[in-house]
Amino acid sequence: MILLRQLLGDVLRRLRVRQGRTLREVSTLARVSLGYLSEVERGQKEASSELLASICGALGVPLSQVLREVSDQFALAELQAAPVLADVPEHERLPLSETVPGSIGDSVFPEVKDMVAA
Repeated sequence: MILLRQLLGDVLRRLRVRQGRTLREVSTLARVSLGYLSEVERGQKEASSELLASICGALGVPLSQVLREVSDQFALAELQAAPVLADVPEHERLPLSETVPGSIGDSVFPEVKDMVAA
């Protein structure tokens, strides 16, 4: 099962590491304990929307960008976990645009659509 808190933690950790910042620095700026931030990054704790906003502020990244990255990762994970369509007759298959409403079938996330097509 795909856990949202794990994907969120992965995205937050990647952003922090990409910026070359330490857990201590971000926890101080976000006004959250070092241990709690570590648990959020490891996907062990669910962060409230207020806490996420504070962490994103400390990282200088809009919350919407973090949620978009998490959403993209979630969509990929769902597609990888989906059953193989080889056993489903062609006439019963839904077009890709109908399997994940409002995302992959549209050109909202072309990079995800390209990954799926590959």
